[in-house]
Amino acid sequence: MSLADKIFVENMKDIMENGVWDKDLPVRPKWSDGTPAHTVKKFGIVNRYDLQKEFPILTIRRTAFKSCIQELLWIWQKKSNNVHDLKPHIWDQWADDNGSIGKAYGYQLGVKHKYKEGEFDQVDRVLFDLKNNPASRRIMTNIYNFADLHEMNLYPCAYSMTFNVSGDTLNGILNQRSNDMLTANNWNVVQYAVLLIMFAQVSGLKAGELVHVIADAHIYDRHIDMVKEIISQEQFAAPRIEVDPSITNFYDFTEDSFKLVDYKFNEKKYEIPVAE
Repeated sequence: MSLADKIFVENMKDIMENGVWDKDLPVRPKWSDGTPAHTVKKFGIVNRYDLQKEFPILTIRRTAFKSCIQELLWIWQKKSNNVHDLKPHIWDQWADDNGSIGKAYGYQLGVKHKYKEGEFDQVDRVLFDLKNNPASRRIMTNIYNFADLHEMNLYPCAYSMTFNVSGDTLNGILNQRSNDMLTANNWNVVQYAVLLIMFAQVSGLKAGELVHVIADAHIYDRHIDMVKEIISQEQFAAPRIEVDPSITNFYDFTEDSFKLVDYKFNEKKYEIPVAE
């Protein structure tokens, strides 16, 4: 069994058995038929993944690794907020007629800020500090910009990364205000594990621990039966990730720079409805 499977199953069981329902409250999300999308949730879940031991991807359900990478690069490399720059269609429902999702995600990472060392956007500031100020306790990004929230078609869910160098190892904390556990939990874990690996490699460091902090970890009402089936599936050993070792510049990574070796997973495909 992979550690990602173990953590995911434990989280899901805990939410279903001990969580709190919001069925007595008005909720913003709706299903495609207009029905309110209610959830059962746990507050303040914290999961830890040691990337030196294994790559944290589910085997009880296939996580679309290449699509994860494509979205990651769209946000962190291209710093784009336009779905025309993204191969998967996961953001289409939040895009306007021009393909824009507003001043969200990649847009925020690409805004430049002035520092005494020069002008950087958030990504380039992290890259600069990892090489020049590795002892800093200020290496972080934050895309939850209150001044621009009214111009975002969806408020950021995974909104902040904090990076910390310990010896020759880069660790990170992903902060998430909200997590649709079935649809996006492992998707986010895979993405930010890869991001940590990318930043570590181009900074001459080893990728260490990813800590995932979720304020509101929830399961939607129409996902419950599917979750029960998925967490009962056979579990396999975690695959190994291979990364092109020749890359020393963050912006040289492509979706083909990463490969999963021996990724075994439950073959059943699930059509998961997404609330808006």
